[in-house]
Amino acid sequence: MKKHSGLKVVLITILVLALLTWILPVAVYQGSYVDQGRSQVGLFNLFSYPIATVTYFGYIGAFIILIGGFYGVLSKTGVYRTLLDKIVRKFKGKELWVLGILMVLLAVATSICGLSLALMVFFPFIISLILLMGYNKLVAASVTVGSVMIGTMGTTFAASTVDLLNQTLGLTVQSEIITKVVILLIGLILLIFNTLWYAKKVKGAVSEKKEEFIPEKTTSKRKVWPLIVVLDLIFVLMVLGMTTWNEAFNLDIFDTATEAVTTFEIGGFAIFGKLLGSAVPAFGYWSIYEIMITLAVASIVIALIYRVKINDFISGFIAGAKRAFGPAVLMVLIYTCLILASSHPFQLVIAHFLIGLTKSFNVVTTTIVAILTSLFNVDLSYGVSYIVPYVTSVVTDTSLYPLIAIIFQTIYGFVMLVAPTSVILMGTLAYLRIPYQDWLKYIWKLLLQLIVVLFIIFTIIMLV
Repeated sequence: MKKHSGLKVVLITILVLALLTWILPVAVYQGSYVDQGRSQVGLFNLFSYPIATVTYFGYIGAFIILIGGFYGVLSKTGVYRTLLDKIVRKFKGKELWVLGILMVLLAVATSICGLSLALMVFFPFIISLILLMGYNKLVAASVTVGSVMIGTMGTTFAASTVDLLNQTLGLTVQSEIITKVVILLIGLILLIFNTLWYAKKVKGAVSEKKEEFIPEKTTSKRKVWPLIVVLDLIFVLMVLGMTTWNEAFNLDIFDTATEAVTTFEIGGFAIFGKLLGSAVPAFGYWSIYEIMITLAVASIVIALIYRVKINDFISGFIAGAKRAFGPAVLMVLIYTCLILASSHPFQLVIAHFLIGLTKSFNVVTTTIVAILTSLFNVDLSYGVSYIVPYVTSVVTDTSLYPLIAIIFQTIYGFVMLVAPTSVILMGTLAYLRIPYQDWLKYIWKLLLQLIVVLFIIFTIIMLV
């Protein structure tokens, strides 16, 4: 089971969802609960849905392959490993502090900026660094995946993450902001405690091969600071581009600046508008597509700075892309679960049953609904569109809507820490070749701690 563990788990998950369509009827909410009878997944559906998945979500795979190619180019500069070694030497004896700082940085960037998937740009760098410091692959996965999911649980100003949820419930990103910050802080404390406790136990372990995740040593005497500048610029552009400045902070400065730049004319010719193109989005409206363009440009810039030959550039990019191909395919395949659940919406039947178990709003049943919704839909916005309108039709007390938003937001991040439909988790495990069951054995204690804390917070909000 350990070989190709992630692929097997995802395929089993798809088959289980397909089986559910034979057991459960389907239903939709169209102003009222509408039972639509049976809609079973057939054999040809099982083969056609992955094709549809590539059509709609293939860009996710292209993004991951591009990340691999980017690091393949870095390996040809002769300074990438030098940079990693310098960081390791500089923080020797302070490795636990480095892990803690990385977790805080990733979680906060996810919480405020909504980067999540975009942060995978830096996962190979962080993973190599952690392995060079003497820790194992589970520590690397915990720092990267764990931080992003804790940041998702404690989403504060990342409107792109919870925009549809807030719109459906008539809320804003500022609603229950203190509660969100508390969840973020407590989640971070628990993640850091569990990760560092485990990291101290496995420091220096040599029971697993790490060389394939660490670039080869070089004798290059070239300066590392240009590489540092480019990597920093990528991160800054990601933060500026994906933070929803207007919606979260009521700032339209980037909208105004973009319009001014693109319409600026010299001799009646809009030079910058023509060079950048008419579709250039302002900071605050970037997507994965803009991050992909940034990575592609950064690859070329780095190659020019370090005078990487064209043949070396191509061979390095191809080698890195091959390394990322498996995780990319797996991540795209996971979205088949979303296509299946959307085409055969049996999930509302389950939600209807669970919510109907009690006469009034119940934290436990709503949490279970949120867990299943997150598991089935891969992306929070899709689950919200299918389930939350029905929930609001049953729960008419609008004072409970902030709590409902907190439940769906936090439970989504919680579920993505462990679910086989978690794109970031399964992609990272595939990259690190960590068997899914090994991750379950590692993460269960943190999951137990988090769910206890979340239920306490849910109860306090409800009572207050």
